[in-house]
Amino acid sequence: MDEPPNWDFKDRDIAILCELSKDPQLSSRELTDVLEAQYGIDVSHVTVSESIRRMRDEGVFREAIIPNEDYYIFALFEFKFNPENFAENWQDAMEYIEQDKHTLFFFLSDGEYQWKSIMMFRNRQQVSRWIHDCYKEHGDVIANLRNSAIHNVLKFRTDPRIYEDLREEADE
Repeated sequence: MDEPPNWDFKDRDIAILCELSKDPQLSSRELTDVLEAQYGIDVSHVTVSESIRRMRDEGVFREAIIPNEDYYIFALFEFKFNPENFAENWQDAMEYIEQDKHTLFFFLSDGEYQWKSIMMFRNRQQVSRWIHDCYKEHGDVIANLRNSAIHNVLKFRTDPRIYEDLREEADE
């Protein structure tokens, strides 16, 4: 989706997002009961299901399967460019990283290291092998790859309180 979501948030929508952040496995029937009990919102499970579907279709939230962190080690990779070869070869390098099976999260940032990715591997040898292969394939574009191991993942979820910002913005 190239366009940002166009959504007018109702209290019901915000409550649904909060509750799904707490427990993404809630059925629409269970969610209907929670909305009534905790938010005083009385709607049918069909309405809840439809609201979830429409928000998903509009791109209000994304669904992803994220494996338990006990199965993988995570690494932060930061990419610094070689400007001499950047113009001709940046797209191939970007697609290589973006489409790699190890890439969980890939983003642009400012500063000296402008591409960053969170990647998942089964062991440290896979990390080393990936770095070697990346330099071999795209070393003409990448001047330096900074790698940081991520130890002891302490929080790995969306905090439902973040959606309260949407309610505050709607009230303004």
